[in-house]
Amino acid sequence: MQRPGWLDVKRLLGVMGRRPELLCGAIALSFALIVALRFTCSRAKDVVRPAKPPVHFFSSHSPVVDLFLGQLDYAEYIRQDSEITMFFLYAPWCGQSITARAEIEQVASKLADQVLFVAVNCWWHQGKCKKQKTFYYFPVINLYHKNFGPIEYKGPITAAYIEKFVRRVMSPLLYIPSQERLQEFLSNYEPGVLGFFEFNASPQPPGYLTYFKSALHSLQKDYLGTIRFGVITDRKVAKEISLSNPGSIYLHRNLNSSLVYPDNEMNFTATNICKWALDNRENLFYWLRPHGGKSLLLHNELKKGPALFMFIPYNPLSEEQPLLHEITEVALEYNSCTKSLPVHEDHDQKDSYKKSSSDTTLHNTGSYKGFSCCNTVVLPQWHLMSRIHNICELCVNLSAGIRPSKVYMHQCNFLDIEAALDLFYLKENSFMGFLSKVRECSNFPRFYSPYNYYTACCQTLSKGFIASSSFLKNTHIIPSSNGKNFKEDNTHLVPHIEEKILLSPSYHISGNSITGLSCRTNKTLNLYLLDSNLSWMYAERLGASGSASGKEFAAIVDIKEEVHYILDHWHPLIKPNLEAFIQNYSKVYSPLQRHLVGDAPPYASNEQLITEVTSNTFYPVVLESKKDVLLVYYTTWCGFCVALNHIFIRLSQLLATDSLVVTRINIAHNDLPWQFMVDRVPTILFFPQNRKDRSVKYPEDQQITLPNLLKFIIKHATLPSTASDPPASCPKHYLQYKEDHVSYLEREMQRLRAEIEVLHKAQDLLLSHISDARKNTQDLKVQKEKLEHHNKALELHKEHLQVLYEQKQKEVGTMADKLKELAAASESLLAENAVLKFLMVSLESKSKSKSETEGVNNADKHISSALENMGHSEGNHDTLTGTLASEQIKENTTE
Repeated sequence: MQRPGWLDVKRLLGVMGRRPELLCGAIALSFALIVALRFTCSRAKDVVRPAKPPVHFFSSHSPVVDLFLGQLDYAEYIRQDSEITMFFLYAPWCGQSITARAEIEQVASKLADQVLFVAVNCWWHQGKCKKQKTFYYFPVINLYHKNFGPIEYKGPITAAYIEKFVRRVMSPLLYIPSQERLQEFLSNYEPGVLGFFEFNASPQPPGYLTYFKSALHSLQKDYLGTIRFGVITDRKVAKEISLSNPGSIYLHRNLNSSLVYPDNEMNFTATNICKWALDNRENLFYWLRPHGGKSLLLHNELKKGPALFMFIPYNPLSEEQPLLHEITEVALEYNSCTKSLPVHEDHDQKDSYKKSSSDTTLHNTGSYKGFSCCNTVVLPQWHLMSRIHNICELCVNLSAGIRPSKVYMHQCNFLDIEAALDLFYLKENSFMGFLSKVRECSNFPRFYSPYNYYTACCQTLSKGFIASSSFLKNTHIIPSSNGKNFKEDNTHLVPHIEEKILLSPSYHISGNSITGLSCRTNKTLNLYLLDSNLSWMYAERLGASGSASGKEFAAIVDIKEEVHYILDHWHPLIKPNLEAFIQNYSKVYSPLQRHLVGDAPPYASNEQLITEVTSNTFYPVVLESKKDVLLVYYTTWCGFCVALNHIFIRLSQLLATDSLVVTRINIAHNDLPWQFMVDRVPTILFFPQNRKDRSVKYPEDQQITLPNLLKFIIKHATLPSTASDPPASCPKHYLQYKEDHVSYLEREMQRLRAEIEVLHKAQDLLLSHISDARKNTQDLKVQKEKLEHHNKALELHKEHLQVLYEQKQKEVGTMADKLKELAAASESLLAENAVLKFLMVSLESKSKSKSETEGVNNADKHISSALENMGHSEGNHDTLTGTLASEQIKENTTE
């Protein structure tokens, strides 16, 4: 027997088979339900591929401990057992980290027995380094000295520089045992700090540990302008720099007075010592190490004033740097503004050292003479002295006399010059009566002071003197004392740079000529050094040759005056050439020529429609050409210039004659004289054939189109001569020339008319295309509106179908309930039918019986049994059966 549930489903399917629309609705509803469940389940949880586990960044045989899982806590633990530790924090995907890996391994192979090298992966998301630290760049190199650190290294990622920095951290103090080592220490180009400590009383004298930490602080503050820290234990060596008390600290300076750390004014702490040394240090030049990316390093330095960039091949690990030593001497002489005697090249280093050490001795007694500044005075025409002399050099001489325990060097200012000028005019009678070719020098006191006086040297400059450089050698200097004894030896005089302005600009100039030059001219240079092994690309951009031997180069850049000079490649970067280069720049009328950086001349091909111009080819192609030249200024990063290329190509095709040349120049890679530079791109200049000095600029407010360019060129192009009268000497040649020229013009006019007709046809075709496009646009708008209306109708139909679907769904439910009721009613009717048949049979059998009593009794039994069988029927059926039974009983009774 089948279950009732299966029978219900079977009946429902039968009803749906009789009504197909109900079946389709049920299928659609089931499909929508499945899709919704699938979409909801798929969006419930995102599927992310797990990251690959990290692998070893360094090889297993490397001396570097590779913590590739980012175990920063373990790195801190093993650091406690090492005196010097380097942390190399990297990211496996970082290209700079991959490049620095070989450099770190090279340094570790040399110093692994003294330094612990640890590499930590700070990119693994499950590592401690990633969770505890946040880095904005990789790699990060930190050094630790016992309990001090971290000291971050920000220099070049090369093995030599890293090794030098590690060794500096390993030995932050240099031991100075003798005077020779002291001389070597003070003659170094880096600023030096010396501390005097006696190790007799205890293993560590008071203040030594603080001084040691101050050296580490200096490495932590500034890795470029580092200060060399030394320690002296011998009292005799300490007396050479006037240190007598143990625990005192001395800062050596070459140009100004050296300093002693003021214990009574500042607390003796490592931070204060480091700050004091950094604030008062004296740099002869500055090292620049640009990293190669976008940076304002060079721009910020150039804003300070004219800069002399010197590119030298620098080896940080080399103990001997002869070229750097020569540059140091040049920088020292150039900035020696307070020295009375210039530093001679033939002096021994030891003598110069003794002189500098004696100058810096605080307890030395003696006089110190020097020129603080000089100035050239051009006498006015109304002045009495101008009748004989027209130019004088006025110098302010300052002497400090007997020095106390501490000397403050005097500085000259404009007030001193003004006072000297006033006194100079009062002494004009002293300069009268000399010949024009005699240079006279005179001294006169300053406000009756025995230590301060002025010096004036006057002479007349004529055209012959200006043209001849040998005149100065024959000029006699006649000194006058004005009540003071003036030494005939004039070697102590510091001439103004303008005195020899018109001498030959040869590089064979005495090295003494630049002594104190930075204070005697308004064109002061800031000196910078760059390692050519790292920054040669900047030298090439400034004009260095790519095949330069030794990679030595010098250039002066002044962005304010917009000048750029380079030291010639055939002059090596040595002291005499460098001094001459600086001196020639410092002159008022500098003989140096501005260098123009440009690309190599391109390969010239006859098939090129547009000629490429460089700095070297600008004059022959543009200015010296006997043709009309159209020059276009562009750059590779200018997108609008690229968009206009087809216009200039078409222009060169239309005007491909022997009288016009279309050219262009990339001003980002090629410099031009300032009168030919532009401030915007693209810019178009037209140079007429015979009037190059009357170049015309294309109007900026006019659109750059082919017709506008043709009008511009025709307006300013060189037109042929139209003289009516031929020359009498050659009339035949002139007539032939005129006929040829007329025929040529006719052909050009016909060609231009043909081109104009083609342009008109193209314009008409373009207008027709534009009208078609407008019609298509209008049709598309109409179709769009129709589609929008149709879409709205579909939306309404969709809503209507949704309502019908819901209504049909309800009807299907109601029909299902009715079908169930009909099924139950049909079962009850079948049971009643069987009962009625049984009653009919019983009634027929009883009708044959004659006995009423027996019939009645049998009928009652049958009725009672029938009623028992129909006890499970519904109430209305029971009533009907009872009524039928009662009627049958009545009929039987009547019979």
